[in-house]
Amino acid sequence: MDRIEVRELSQFVGKEITGFYLAAEKELREGKGGYYLRIRIQDRSGSCNANVWNNAQKEAEIFEEGDVIKIAAMVTNYKGQTQLSISKIRLADKSEYDLNDFLAKSQKDPKALADEFFAYLESIQDANLKQLLLSIFEDREFFTKFSFAPAAKSWHHNYIHGLLEHTVSVARICDFASRYYNVNRDLLIAGALLHDSGKVYEYQQVPAIEFTTLGRLVGHLTIADQMVCTKAAAINNFPSELLMLVRHLILAHHGEYEKASVRLPQTIEALLLHLADNMDAQTIGVQQLLEITPSDSEWSEFDKLNNRYYYNYHG
Repeated sequence: MDRIEVRELSQFVGKEITGFYLAAEKELREGKGGYYLRIRIQDRSGSCNANVWNNAQKEAEIFEEGDVIKIAAMVTNYKGQTQLSISKIRLADKSEYDLNDFLAKSQKDPKALADEFFAYLESIQDANLKQLLLSIFEDREFFTKFSFAPAAKSWHHNYIHGLLEHTVSVARICDFASRYYNVNRDLLIAGALLHDSGKVYEYQQVPAIEFTTLGRLVGHLTIADQMVCTKAAAINNFPSELLMLVRHLILAHHGEYEKASVRLPQTIEALLLHLADNMDAQTIGVQQLLEITPSDSEWSEFDKLNNRYYYNYHG
């Protein structure tokens, strides 16, 4: 039998399947009948939950997050969601699979996204801002990493080229807003291009997206801020106020202290950048959730980040 992709599992409800999947997450939980193992399996088509009900503690020792596993499982439907009840599980040998089958990628053309990214950069009129941006993004090694990086671990744009896709989308929103509000467009676009640049060092991609040690201990806002300060220091007479405003855009773009923002947005450009960033991240996050919801399910899986379900409307 050909490999069954995650997006196809809903067609096999009530049947047992066998296949290779990436264990993106695993968590040993304690239920009424003892411990069980919750696994988030994924491939390039999507992800879903799977459970090991018997000998969970022993089975949890077989593999780690990021490993490819071979499972035998019954496909079930629980509250409208496709899940797997695993009966057999083992660590897969590297000779048994192609890792590319498990790595999700943006559906957008990365070359077209890169061209659009640099078009926004070139549209900036302020010579100091443009020089700052070029000193960062014309570094071929850095931009290659930037282009391939994900934008998040799980919620939105969590796939190869996701960071580039998200950054370009935020720049589009900011460009649109700059036509209707009295803002410094150069500053706003610069902030859009820079705001998540620290994520290049916050995540590691293969085989599963995971935080780096630097990402956990420092975080992408502070990483990007440090990078901008270092590059600006190498530019002769870079204006100190302009640097402060760029830094504020980066450090305030999460919008709220409760969401790990270093500062609250206190310029109109910082406010707009936060709203644009949040609009794209939240919309794509919900869109991804609905895309893995079976067409015959009325509601999406529960969104723990925003504490709600989403109605699976097909109108």
